[in-house]
Amino acid sequence: MRKPVALRQKVLVGLLEMTKAFIFPGQGSQAVGMGKALFDAFEPARAVFAEVDDALSQPLSKLMFEGPESGLTLTANAQPALMAVSLAVIRTLEAECGLDLARDAAFVAGHSLGEYSALASAGALTVSVTAQLLRIRGDAMQKAVPVGEGAMAALLGAELDQARVIAEEAAAAAGGVCQVANDNGGGQVVISGAKAAVEKAIDIAKEKGIKRAVLLPVSAPFHCALMQPAADAMRDALGGAMISAPRVPVVANVTAQPTQDPETIRRLLVEQVTGAVRWRECVAYMADCGVTGFIECGSGKVLAGLLKRIAPQAAGISVGAPADFDAYRAFA
Repeated sequence: MRKPVALRQKVLVGLLEMTKAFIFPGQGSQAVGMGKALFDAFEPARAVFAEVDDALSQPLSKLMFEGPESGLTLTANAQPALMAVSLAVIRTLEAECGLDLARDAAFVAGHSLGEYSALASAGALTVSVTAQLLRIRGDAMQKAVPVGEGAMAALLGAELDQARVIAEEAAAAAGGVCQVANDNGGGQVVISGAKAAVEKAIDIAKEKGIKRAVLLPVSAPFHCALMQPAADAMRDALGGAMISAPRVPVVANVTAQPTQDPETIRRLLVEQVTGAVRWRECVAYMADCGVTGFIECGSGKVLAGLLKRIAPQAAGISVGAPADFDAYRAFA
């Protein structure tokens, strides 16, 4: 739900000199070799990778740089690894390009685990604590549902309301959980739940004329009610974590609204585990508040691609390798 017009206008006044948002990718953007060029080129990046390795008591950076892919794609590794690359980019932008998020950004936001990267970039969480939380999150999400019992599917060419109807019909027909997990925008909605229910949803989607409905190669049904054991684990983990007020408002996945309140952040990160990632609404909110430039920080270019469908009037770039920093300087 968007802010009332009067409140949005008040926000816009404060954003006249801050029209950029920094956004952070989620799971699926990992690839063997990610971050290696940053490590080789920049000391701030090396420091981030070392900090993550130390926090996890694991040479995660070696796995990121050399593989094997099977190890990197494990949820418990992929989540802190993606965060590490995103924070390596941010720290390098600060050192090499003079980035000051409090001065240069209107908002930060991240897709699913990327929300943790956004919080760390804005100083709400330390890099070490973020890595540890994401390790717990990844382990808990993987263990919440036995392998083979859950599934996720992308409905391409479907709008959110259509996807909700399909998921509800499939859940009723198959007798299992089926929910919208990600509203990515541009007619790309992901559903999640029990395998039989998700497979039924694919059949229903085809019957309803949805352009394409395909199972995704994921290891668990993320962002649905089946993840409740993982949400419980994160409630415990986050309950003991030090969360500071971020220097920049963070637009939360589950509300598509900004917050800088540590206790609200703590609560929303728990809700995020079983709740839908409202990415389309998050980006639309930021654009509605006057953001005209989005900088994707980390591995891959998925979010920049989605941006073109959600807010085509805005410009976006992806920064994930040394060659991208000149593009950032020109963009900034």
